[in-house]
Amino acid sequence: MTTTLTRPGALAASGHPLVRPDAAKHLTDEQVEELGRELDAVRDEILAKRGATDAAYIRRIIRIQRSLEFAGRGTLLFSKYKPAWFAGTAMLSVAKILENMEIGHNVLHGQWDWMRDPDIHSTTWEWDFVTPARSWQHTHNDLHHRWTNVIGKDRDIGYNLLRMDPDQPWRPFNLGNPLYNAILAPVFEWGIALYDLEIPEYKEGLKTKEAMNRDLKAVGVKVLKQFSKDYAATPAVAMLTGSGKQALYGTLAANAIRNFWAHAIIFCGHFPDGTDTFTEEEVDGETRGDWYVRQMIGSANISGSKFMHLMSGNLSHQIEHHCFPDLPSNRYAEVAVKVREICTRYKLPYTTGPLPKQVGSTWAKIFKLALPPRKQKAATV
Repeated sequence: MTTTLTRPGALAASGHPLVRPDAAKHLTDEQVEELGRELDAVRDEILAKRGATDAAYIRRIIRIQRSLEFAGRGTLLFSKYKPAWFAGTAMLSVAKILENMEIGHNVLHGQWDWMRDPDIHSTTWEWDFVTPARSWQHTHNDLHHRWTNVIGKDRDIGYNLLRMDPDQPWRPFNLGNPLYNAILAPVFEWGIALYDLEIPEYKEGLKTKEAMNRDLKAVGVKVLKQFSKDYAATPAVAMLTGSGKQALYGTLAANAIRNFWAHAIIFCGHFPDGTDTFTEEEVDGETRGDWYVRQMIGSANISGSKFMHLMSGNLSHQIEHHCFPDLPSNRYAEVAVKVREICTRYKLPYTTGPLPKQVGSTWAKIFKLALPPRKQKAATV
């Protein structure tokens, strides 16, 4: 396996990688090229239809989210009364989930840049999450989406903490896989902030000291902002009604609930049974069609209701999101029908299932990969 693989900004329309993944070995170069053209056509169709209805959708979701946050924080001002605490915490939790999942994540992907609204744009949006938007865009948009599930390239496979693939070397540290993940879930935003600092890259000399200092400063500013809003301002105002301590607990609970939810949804995107990982050899020389194939067989969807899709930020359509990360998220359900049909026709897996199944599958993998691989018995003659 090489360690110097790079990726140009645009992929060739024809050609082939050195080796195709097992799930796609039956496809010829011509079939992969045609698959790429079909998926490009799906994208072009949505771009042609995208317009006022989509813009109205995201603006409506933002209004709902901000109303819920305002109502939630306002209700927490009277949270010494239990009904107010539960109602305020619930509204603030939903507001934070909507902001991170359906709004922030998708705005930062540039899904709404076409509106040319400076307030809803990937270059100006700062989300309600500890990690700064620009740092996340680098590790997520630039690296994870480019190198999805490529061992040695996509550090999202375990986030430098968990062993999430059999091809990752086992170390005694990995015995704590389930414990680390259980600790990570309620503080997920802090884990992502730490991950986005790219400490391993800094230690390996791949990130300069200047870049590290810049990112540390940005994280410090963002942490101060988040603490001021959630753990200082809201509880301080609530002290006027004798609800300061309860308001603090409410904002802590809302952040934890958001973290649990975001962790669950995100871990279901690439880790359930049925998703593939790839070697650098399998992506060296890949075409645009091969890239589409990798995104489809390396991702997993979550089936559910429209409300489920909304609360997941439409990452329940992870396959479609990875094929078309900059299409409006409200279009993914429409796109999914066509993507699934293409997968079926080309005999490619389309991994999906209800949330409990996908979460259970992911946790089972976390437990399994905590253990050292079984030694192969020597062949007898």
